[in-house]
Amino acid sequence: MAERRQARRAATLALALLAAPLLTGASGRLTALEPRLLAAHNAERAALGLKPLEWDATLAADAAGWARHLARIGDLQHAEDADPEDPQGENLWAGTKGAYTPEAMVGLWIAEKKDYRPAPIEEASRTGDFEDIGHYTQLVWRDTGRVGCALAAGAEDEVLVCRYRTAGNVEGERAF
Repeated sequence: MAERRQARRAATLALALLAAPLLTGASGRLTALEPRLLAAHNAERAALGLKPLEWDATLAADAAGWARHLARIGDLQHAEDADPEDPQGENLWAGTKGAYTPEAMVGLWIAEKKDYRPAPIEEASRTGDFEDIGHYTQLVWRDTGRVGCALAAGAEDEVLVCRYRTAGNVEGERAF
């Protein structure tokens, strides 16, 4: 019962944060970037009854450095874990500069749920290809409690990097 109330509160907060730029008259595509990225994550988690993520400035700073690097080289590559004993999960996104809202960026990861089925992670993709669900499962991983994201612009594209703690996508485990 308490978990349901918490999920409902998180969903309400997520919706309020998504609407905040419109309500306050701010109409910039990237206005309130961090709260909107967090709200997009938490809206999906709330729909599944999962606890909301909290924003983590340290994860965001790590993500910012990597996002700048990826934007500079014009390619998406996952970072090596700095601490293999305490790995960070990582989602990467790239798209045409100026064309996507934060909600659309995260929404592309969420759209992977169409290929997700509840099963141990190595069997959870309906297509048989983990890459078709890996962003989604990290976003909704039950043990993940914190996220930090950063956006960087390259010559033609923008790159979004989100880092997660606790990392998800653990072999033999289910996302939620």
